[in-house]
Amino acid sequence: MTAFVLAGAAVVLIVLAYVLRPLWRAKPAAAAGMFAALALATGAGYWLIGTPDALDPARRTAPDNLQAAVSQLEAQLQREPNQIEGWRLLARAYASEGRLIEARDALAKANQIAPDQPELMVEAAEFRSLAAKDRIFDAQAVALLKRALELQPMHQRGRWFLGVAQRQAREPAAAAQTWEPLLAVVDANTAASLREQINAARQEAGQPPLPAPAAAAPVAGLKVRVSLSPALAAKLPANASLFVLARQPSGPPMPVAVKKLAAKDFPLDVVLSDGDSPMPTMKLSQLPQVAVLARVSASGQAIPQAGDLASAPQVVRRDRKQPVEVTIDQIVD
Repeated sequence: MTAFVLAGAAVVLIVLAYVLRPLWRAKPAAAAGMFAALALATGAGYWLIGTPDALDPARRTAPDNLQAAVSQLEAQLQREPNQIEGWRLLARAYASEGRLIEARDALAKANQIAPDQPELMVEAAEFRSLAAKDRIFDAQAVALLKRALELQPMHQRGRWFLGVAQRQAREPAAAAQTWEPLLAVVDANTAASLREQINAARQEAGQPPLPAPAAAAPVAGLKVRVSLSPALAAKLPANASLFVLARQPSGPPMPVAVKKLAAKDFPLDVVLSDGDSPMPTMKLSQLPQVAVLARVSASGQAIPQAGDLASAPQVVRRDRKQPVEVTIDQIVD
């Protein structure tokens, strides 16, 4: 049963990441919010009606609004109070309704059930801050964050929140020291904004700013040259989209890197890299080999449809230096 739940959760997260990929690039904050909301709704649905005892006729009716879902979840936790994920889900539901005190208390219950889980400690500290006046991390929240970092020193959210708490307490030098290790593990965009926060804290502490970062090396990628068969030139739809993608050779159809371009001016040269991944959990650089293919879509949709023009997949080494030559010479049935 546990393996099934984990597999289902993985599928949900992968699909959400892929569907929200355009929004991740355009509006990361909005995408993150939507991702969290959809994942929360999925989790609530499973928690409330996806368990085996949902076969009970008295419990088959799914809630039709958030308030009803919260009521059912509260009742479920009255019957089974040791369900950690239930309390976490309830806390998020309370928070979405603005019931921050109750959200804090729900996370505190989850932390009491499993007192040595860093993620729970960090969440409990976060919700204590959200429920507090002026969003201050109190002494209990700071103690939770410090204990979480004792157990998992590079817990990113834990380090960030502890630094915020230290800066709130007018300890800027400690905040800068807490944040600095994060520069080695976050992406470039996050590192730039984090460096600004660290340097502001160092300035408050009378310390010089951090040395400027070294120039970033060019992003390595897989070069692909896409050609269109002359026999299909007359069938090229006007204003069509070209998808160039790489995926696991014997794995799921979900790409590990994909680019969307206008389907014109063939041959086209494209470079696929980790920055083109629709999934945060799987990157191009993680695979020794990939299957590369291209597809022309009249509808502009990523999902293949009958009548699309496509190439055969080519399995190549991901680190090859020469461009992968792919030719669009098939019509999708």
